[in-house]
Amino acid sequence: MTPSCLSRRLSIIVPVLDEGERISAALEALSPLRARGAEIVIVDGGSTDATLEGAEGAADLVIVAPRGRASQMNAGALQARGETLLFLHCDTQLPQHADRLVLEALARSGRVWGRFDVELAGRPRMLRVIAALMNFRSRLTGIATGDQAIFVTREAFTKVGHYPDIPLMEDVALSKALKRLTPPAAIKERAIASGRRFESKGVLRLVLLMWTLRFAYWAGADPGLLAKRYGYAPRSP
Repeated sequence: MTPSCLSRRLSIIVPVLDEGERISAALEALSPLRARGAEIVIVDGGSTDATLEGAEGAADLVIVAPRGRASQMNAGALQARGETLLFLHCDTQLPQHADRLVLEALARSGRVWGRFDVELAGRPRMLRVIAALMNFRSRLTGIATGDQAIFVTREAFTKVGHYPDIPLMEDVALSKALKRLTPPAAIKERAIASGRRFESKGVLRLVLLMWTLRFAYWAGADPGLLAKRYGYAPRSP
């Protein structure tokens, strides 16, 4: 099968909010995949900057949805045309041939979802250790995070009921649901995620906070309260 035939079966869904400074670079990085036929879907959560203007013309579809990654990604999946859906953070860059890697990994393994290994870009050396631990933990538990560019067949995504509409841990919840269908296909090639939130909040401080929030989620804590502790602003009613 040619690369273009592979790519047109893939939709890349990018939830954004006030990413005017980054959207052009993010879409430029995706342009080779788009040229091979991958569909690029931008889902805006109500930006007040130039995000929408930066996305126009560089994506196949630009839509607006209620703010929140889960809500936005579900809205994008609903309108996307691909048989396979890949959910990508705006500040994460995929490997050069991510389209081929995704579709071949699913076909070869017989699995219905997966994720990439991740690399955290930034100055602190500790980010490399954190990324290695994230990849190890993901392989051990079968749980993926949004930084790892989760991908899934449309059939499986529909079967598990999409992302739960919660303000935090939606990636963990989706992984748990998909694990009941198959283990994830783990792609060793790395998606490069920005380490900006680690640098702004402090590497060790953020790691400890994330571990605390994840443990609280596993113990049954309300994701809305966890989101507030993480620093996410509540969605407007």
